[in-house]
Amino acid sequence: MVKRIMLLSMVALLPLILILGCGELGQVDQGRVVAYDKAKRTVLVIQDAKAEPGNPDYNTLPPHPYVLPTDPLEMGPEPRAGLRMKLDMDKKVITIFDPNTQSFKDIPFQVVEARTNVRPTDPLVAGKDLPIIDKQAKTVTMYSGRQRLYLVAAIPEEYLDWPPETWEGGDEVRIYYKEPGKALRFMNITRTDIFKK
Repeated sequence: MVKRIMLLSMVALLPLILILGCGELGQVDQGRVVAYDKAKRTVLVIQDAKAEPGNPDYNTLPPHPYVLPTDPLEMGPEPRAGLRMKLDMDKKVITIFDPNTQSFKDIPFQVVEARTNVRPTDPLVAGKDLPIIDKQAKTVTMYSGRQRLYLVAAIPEEYLDWPPETWEGGDEVRIYYKEPGKALRFMNITRTDIFKK
């Protein structure tokens, strides 16, 4: 009889224990880093609207600002920022995030050289400081780790003075938070994902 009462008491208390144990669930944001301030520990992220592995779509404005976790155990590798959102080889268009207008911009290009299935360890890109802007040839040499694509692109002359991060794809990150703008956990997917191997 005593065992039965104890068992019933435990069953009655189980929902309360679960509620107290779980607490408020947080949310997850995933996207590409377009700005990173190491001193202030802040990032600016363009959200991936699809959140489909292998098929991201960075098209959500405005960018989401986050303060990074102070606990090193909740923080993955530091992110690399970049403004290139999409490199469309079919349409021959590079979509970038323009921080001055806070909007997206499509920049047409012509292929000078393109190589596919290029891994990060390939001598073509390993140890190289890409992107490379060649003002004389009017080209930008860049690499997409996700697409495993090495590209030398001829771009319109008015874009040759834009900074190198214009042509670089920022790291893709996943952020867990409860309070908007304050990351509780920060994971750098680009530095840990399989396509970087």
